[in-house]
Amino acid sequence: MPKHERVEAQACTKLQYELTYADLPLSCPPGDTRVWDAHPRVYLPIEEVGQVVCPYCGARYVLKDFIPPEK
Repeated sequence: MPKHERVEAQACTKLQYELTYADLPLSCPPGDTRVWDAHPRVYLPIEEVGQVVCPYCGARYVLKDFIPPEK
């Protein structure tokens, strides 16, 4: 394979993804995966509860360094 070709991971293949605040904003499929063979990209609000499930593929996203917002 030529060096200039970019290989991207197939989208929506994991059941659970762990991320940190540095990875936000969160989109599914994740930004580093190809989307042509997946569902439409959606942005998921994980900041309020620390975890969220994609309504399209069921992938669970968990914010490892979650800090609940003060009320």
